[in-house]
Amino acid sequence: MDNATKRELKKQDQFHTITEHGVEWVNHNRQTAIVSGAAVVVLILAIVGGYVLFQHRSTAASTAFGAAMQTYQTPVAMPGQPLPPGTKSYATVSERAAAANAQFQSVAQQYGMTQSGKLALYFTGLTYMEEGQNGPAEDAFKKTAGSWSSDLAALGKFSLAQLYEQTGRDPQAIDLFNELSNSKASTVPAGLAQIQLAELYSAEGKADKAKEVYAKLKDKDKDAKGNPGVAGSIAAEKLNPQPTGQQ
Repeated sequence: MDNATKRELKKQDQFHTITEHGVEWVNHNRQTAIVSGAAVVVLILAIVGGYVLFQHRSTAASTAFGAAMQTYQTPVAMPGQPLPPGTKSYATVSERAAAANAQFQSVAQQYGMTQSGKLALYFTGLTYMEEGQNGPAEDAFKKTAGSWSSDLAALGKFSLAQLYEQTGRDPQAIDLFNELSNSKASTVPAGLAQIQLAELYSAEGKADKAKEVYAKLKDKDKDAKGNPGVAGSIAAEKLNPQPTGQQ
């Protein structure tokens, strides 16, 4: 028998040995394999079931959020003000905010993990603010500002900055407006934050700082062709206001 034939026979023996070990392992571990397979099936079912449940909750959350928004957008009408027949209205902004706040809170509490639930938390802060309840409003805005979503977090920070400004905490408002000025969130354009910052400086009597912000914004906010953007145009008008009555 030559060496090539011996090597081939040796390979065949090794193959049979490995195969036998494999079959033996399956026979001895059949129950384990069955249990493991069942566990995988259960896991898959759990994932699918969780996804379906999440989708169901997301739909329910969206519906509830829509109802709250409808309340929030209900007209505020003075006594005697004519309205189309069947149109619901509120006497004051505060009254409407209180009604919408209860609905937004409910959505945020029941569906907090959904996008609608997170938005509801933000609107809870807005409606608290409209009611004059600054403490609860601040809490809601801070939670929103800590969101993993940069767009949602920017909304929370912007409203929180406005609340700080309204309650005499200008340094904290300035910090947030500066942070948002360097942000790329689509919900709060950097130019909007810079305009708010400049207006805050103006309200404090710091005209030089306001002009500095406007000047930078005027030079920076341009499109690819060099035309001024919306924020840049506003900044230019603030730097060179037209005389009253001039078109």
